[in-house]
Amino acid sequence: MTEPIIDAAPDLTFDLRSLPKVSLHDHLDGGLRPATIIELAAEIGHELPSTEPVALAQWFRESADSGSLPRYLETFDHTVAVMQTGSALRRIAREFVEDLADDGVVYGEVRWAPEQHLARGLTLDEAVEAVQEGIEEGIAKVEESGRVIAVGQLITAMRHADRSQEIAELAVRHREHGAVGFDIAGAEDGFPASRFADAFTYLARRNFPVTVHAGEAAGLASIQSALVDGRALRLGHGVRIAEDISVEESGEVDEDGVPILDVSLGELAAWVRDRGIPLELCPSSNLQTGAIAPWGEDILDHPIDMLYELGFKVTVNTDNRLMSGVTLTDEFELLVEAFDYDLDDLLELTLNAAEAAFLPLEDREDLVEFINEAYGSLGE
Repeated sequence: MTEPIIDAAPDLTFDLRSLPKVSLHDHLDGGLRPATIIELAAEIGHELPSTEPVALAQWFRESADSGSLPRYLETFDHTVAVMQTGSALRRIAREFVEDLADDGVVYGEVRWAPEQHLARGLTLDEAVEAVQEGIEEGIAKVEESGRVIAVGQLITAMRHADRSQEIAELAVRHREHGAVGFDIAGAEDGFPASRFADAFTYLARRNFPVTVHAGEAAGLASIQSALVDGRALRLGHGVRIAEDISVEESGEVDEDGVPILDVSLGELAAWVRDRGIPLELCPSSNLQTGAIAPWGEDILDHPIDMLYELGFKVTVNTDNRLMSGVTLTDEFELLVEAFDYDLDDLLELTLNAAEAAFLPLEDREDLVEFINEAYGSLGE
C-alpha cells in the first residue's frame, strides 16, 4: 500500500474557507496573481491594460463578464504571454499551489496546455518539468506552514491544434513525475473528441486517465463523443447533460402545496448518472460563458442543483479563478446562498470530487477519510 497523501485531520474552525476541499477543474493560465502578471510582464516588455494589481484584477473580471468572446480570449493572451520561461512557470505553479492551500484545498489537479508555452525556447518536456518543480516548491511551502496539500498535473492538448498525439505521449512520459491525467480544451464546438481518436486510443492502451472538456460550448453530441471516442472518466463541465433531462409539471401537488414534477432522463443522461461519471461543474464560469443559457442567466437557473438532486456525481470547481474572480470557497458560498445547501451537502460534493480524483485507490480512500474526519471534528 502506498503512503497516505494526507494522514491527519486539521484543526478546523467552522468557516467555509477552512473546510477541506478538492479542486478538479482549475486552469493554470486562468489562476495567476495580478501582481505576478505585472512583474513578469515588465520583465519581458509585455503591455498590460493596467499595472496596478487591483485594477488589473478588475479588468480581467470585467472582460470575462463582458459577453464579448474576443475580449474574454484577450485575457488569456496576457496570462499566456508571461508564462513562456521556466522560471515564470515555476513561480506561477508555486503560487498556484499556495493559493489553493489558502483556500482550504487539500488535493488539486491543475490543467494546462504545454504547447502554449514554447514561444521563448522551452521544449514540451522542459515546460512540464518547470511546472512540476513549481508544484513541489509550493507543496513544500504549504507543509512548512503546518498544512497539507497534494497537486497533480492534467496535461492538456488544444483542440484546434494538431498535436494531440504528441501531447498524449508527453503526458504518459511524465506519469511518474507529476502528470496524473490528460485533457483536451479549447474550441469545443466543431472539435469533438472523435477528431483525436488515435491519441485517446494511445492513452487507453497505456491505462492513462482522461477527462474531456465537453458539454460546455457544445451539447449532447459532444458529451457522447467524449465518453465513446475519448474514453473520458470525467466530463469537464458537462453541464449541458441537462439538455437530456425532461421536467414537466404532473398536475399534482405535495402536502405543502408545491407542484410535483415529472422528471425523465434520456439515454445519455441516464448513462452518465447511473455509471457515476463525475461532472466537473464550474458555476460562476458557466454563467460567464453562457453555458447555462438554455436555462437562464442567474445562478438560480443553473442546472447544478437539479443534477445534484437527481443523483449525478456533481463536483464543484472554479475553472479560471482570475477571470471569474472566485475561489472554491466563493463557489461553495454561492451554492449555499442560492440553494440553501448545508454542511451535509458540501461534504457530499467534496467527497464526490475526492472519489473522482485521478489518484490510486488507496490515496483516494485516505483523502475521503481525511475529509470525513475534518467535517466530523466540526461538532466536537
